[in-house]
Amino acid sequence: MLEQMAVIRYTEKAAYDLFMKGLVKGTTHLAAGHEAIAVGASAALRPDDYVLATYRGHHHAIARGLPPEACLAELMSRATGASRGKGGSMHMTYAKGNMLGSYAIIGAHLPMAAGAAWAAQRRGTEQIAVAFFGDGATNIGVFHETLNLAAVWNIPVLFICENNLYMEYTPIASVTAVKHPAADRAPAYGMPAEIVDGNDVVAVRDAVARHAARARSGKGPTIIEAPTYRHYGHSRTDDGKYRPEEEVREWLAPERDPLPRLEQRVRDAGADPAPALARARATVDAAIEAAKAAPPPDPSEAFTDLWADKEGESWRN
Repeated sequence: MLEQMAVIRYTEKAAYDLFMKGLVKGTTHLAAGHEAIAVGASAALRPDDYVLATYRGHHHAIARGLPPEACLAELMSRATGASRGKGGSMHMTYAKGNMLGSYAIIGAHLPMAAGAAWAAQRRGTEQIAVAFFGDGATNIGVFHETLNLAAVWNIPVLFICENNLYMEYTPIASVTAVKHPAADRAPAYGMPAEIVDGNDVVAVRDAVARHAARARSGKGPTIIEAPTYRHYGHSRTDDGKYRPEEEVREWLAPERDPLPRLEQRVRDAGADPAPALARARATVDAAIEAAKAAPPPDPSEAFTDLWADKEGESWRN
């Protein structure tokens, strides 16, 4: 888990650096600081479980097996990218790892996750689906609609809120009536909830394992709220200056930052974290060079991977 978290952290730093050099077009929403949630949750899931994320989803794709080279190449619109350069930062997808995409519309993927879980329920495969979302999505109508239907149908889905305290630039606490925007809404739908330290990868893994087992046993959905903190601004156009300096210092301190925190845990257990960190650094360094050297997509592919309804709308009826 330490090596995987380090790969994500170094990949996000590389994405930032490549953006500043003009090699990444469009914006990026980096998840540095959120690594423990993606890695801890993935460690508790089966390979055939489904994962869906927001536009801040690089860490979830990598946690499900996406190579960092494919992530960086996608950001640079290269042919070797995760979606051959067609998705970019906000639509990072890794279907081989059942990471069914990142979605730019706030909350749009929540009913998709419920649908994937419902399909698994119908098939009897004991797969579950996990929807990762930010605190801002808890004030979106589709969040409540999905929770309600998931509870009514007893769908095997986990709703995991990566609560980084800010919905874009607005403190979530300033516009929400309850203290915990995800967990405190659960009772309204007769759904259990747990608040877990989103910067503790082991705590996240254990919580997701418990609730995943509950969902597989037919006991329905759960909300997990994981407080964490993003190290960068909302996107690359945001320097994050609206956040109080003292707050930033507290969250980025080594005892709270998920990566050095896990490093220390490894040391306390009598192991040396250095080899894992060195492997992660070497992996990302090689990924950067490979992505930079990759060719752009072939223009002949511009009209592939498209959906077109050639038969009119009759299928809808």
